[in-house]
Amino acid sequence: MFDGLDAVVLARAQFAFTMSFHIVFPAFSIGLASYLAVLEGLWLWTGREVFINLFNYWLKIFAIAFGMGVVSGIVMSYQFGTNWSTFADKTGPVLGPLMAYEVLTAFFLEAGFLGVMLFGLERVGHKLHFFATLMVAAGTLVSAFWILSANSWMQTPTGHAINADGQFVAANWLNVIFNPSFPYRLVHMVLAAYLTTAFVVGAVGAWHLLRDQHLPGPRVMFSMAMWMAALVAPIQIFAGDQHGLNTLEHQPVKVMAMEGHFTSHPNGAPLILFGLPDQAAGKVKYAIEIPKASSLILKHSLDAPLKGLDTVPRENWPPVAVIFWSFRIMVGVGFLMLGIGLLSLFMRWRGTLYQSRLLHLYALAMGPAGFIAVLAGWFTTEVGRQPFTVYGLLRTVDSASPLAAPAVASSLIAFIVVYFIVYAAGLTYLFRLMATPPHHGEQGPSGEAPTRAAGITPAAGAAAPGHA
Repeated sequence: MFDGLDAVVLARAQFAFTMSFHIVFPAFSIGLASYLAVLEGLWLWTGREVFINLFNYWLKIFAIAFGMGVVSGIVMSYQFGTNWSTFADKTGPVLGPLMAYEVLTAFFLEAGFLGVMLFGLERVGHKLHFFATLMVAAGTLVSAFWILSANSWMQTPTGHAINADGQFVAANWLNVIFNPSFPYRLVHMVLAAYLTTAFVVGAVGAWHLLRDQHLPGPRVMFSMAMWMAALVAPIQIFAGDQHGLNTLEHQPVKVMAMEGHFTSHPNGAPLILFGLPDQAAGKVKYAIEIPKASSLILKHSLDAPLKGLDTVPRENWPPVAVIFWSFRIMVGVGFLMLGIGLLSLFMRWRGTLYQSRLLHLYALAMGPAGFIAVLAGWFTTEVGRQPFTVYGLLRTVDSASPLAAPAVASSLIAFIVVYFIVYAAGLTYLFRLMATPPHHGEQGPSGEAPTRAAGITPAAGAAAPGHA
């Protein structure tokens, strides 16, 4: 029944599906690990019980989200060998070491301190426990560093050579790691992770404040989340603008698709706000646009010329409609984040931050906003790289494994079924944790475990020594 389908399209769909499930968890855990470090630091500094209560409250949520992220990431790595073996062979000498560096640095760091962080608050000194929390937070950032370096190299490949077997090999590791788009992607992604966490924390705080405005834990978490929105959202918009200018320099075709510029504009390009991209016809139907605004944003001049997709062979066009709309979703959500940040500053100035039902409902609705923005941004980035896996050098159709469509389709269906069952259960448990407000004497994850993992466990009623 799947013989008529394209195996490459199915392999791309499978990777997109698993990536969409995976990326939201690292985005959340990166921000949440840093938030936990801040909470524990504030507790040690001030001695206020509310901070340790919040720490223990979010620590349980972090443990579940972190585990789900690790599991989904492992599944993705297998696809390099199953569905994308040619890609793995061609790029392995470059991407393999980068991923190994992540394991040797980030994973080892997290694995070494995660158990202490989760279960060691009452077992080790508070300062040592805080150090463990800092190391876990640092590990998530180091992980982002290596993964984004690898992905950025695929977007803007530099520092490599091609050997006699047609493989990419590193000629200069510094140029591979610090490729032209990497700094922009790293900053943009880390800020996105912090905003994603802030809006989840803010939504949970708003949910409980709508029920009781006097709860100390929700008041503190909501205030901290709104500070993050107010301060970081404008920085993220600026970082996104700089990332866009970098993309224009190194991946102009992606920007053409993002802007919907099928034709070149020698005397200033319009900013198309909305419309229906028609790739076959090579135009955006029913376009609502602002004359010359795109040139002003991208070139800082109203009359600056901008090239369009008519300068690019059609076989090198990415799927314009997907990029066009995912980019607008990301930007739109970004401005909604800025809006709630500004509204929170106004309500804070009026002294109604904890009483404003409008603000709380706004924050509750914005709970998933960070995840939506991350997914939209990731679609823009990855779909915009098509039809290449290594931009301009290795095409997607030449990267796939020689598999028949039924084999890929059956594994895709299996992924869909298993993911929806497993992640539905995990998310349900997370929502149950969030539905209860933090309380006095909040406890972290349970550290109860068997006294022995192997061997013979002494019976409870065994005779005491000397009485055998």
